[in-house]
Amino acid sequence: MKYRNLSHTTDVVFRRLHMLLGKRNLLSAWWWGVNIGAKAEFDGKCHFKRYPKSTIKIGKGSSFLSRPNANLIGINRPCIVSTLTEEAVMEIGDNCGFSGTVIGAFKLIKIGDNVRCGANTLITDSDWHPEDSRAGEPQPVIIGNNVWLGLNVVVLKGVEIGDNALIGANSVVTKNIPANVIAAGNPCRVIKQL
Repeated sequence: MKYRNLSHTTDVVFRRLHMLLGKRNLLSAWWWGVNIGAKAEFDGKCHFKRYPKSTIKIGKGSSFLSRPNANLIGINRPCIVSTLTEEAVMEIGDNCGFSGTVIGAFKLIKIGDNVRCGANTLITDSDWHPEDSRAGEPQPVIIGNNVWLGLNVVVLKGVEIGDNALIGANSVVTKNIPANVIAAGNPCRVIKQL
């Protein structure tokens, strides 16, 4: 019985060590001019890239899991937080959690407080190829407070997700989702009121 507890205890110690080593991400954020609030936690290497003159603000108490086994559901990439134009603004509220999440802003991405992004989620306000005539203009993405994005959710440009919404795994959000609902699918649609 003691040996079973030893494996769990060892896992906890290594996780805390990874979190301590993750503090080096604060140096990377500083280097890129990213404003991060107090008590941010990192497990693994998070990638920041702020385009000159753009803004990235991350509230206090946010958590970024980037190691493949930092989340037992499995993370297939590190967290990547980036702005890609001078006018881009990214604002992330307090106490948000990200697991292998990619957030890319060309115009505006605003994420409220207490938002949970499941493993391998993507949030973008653009088609990512502005030089291609088939791509449309970037459009703001607004995510309210207490929103939960499930595993592999993709949130595309021009979307607003209301407070307390829960978006089911593998959903592709292409249109606005109201507050206090469960929504899922491709394209994502409301399934149930909360």
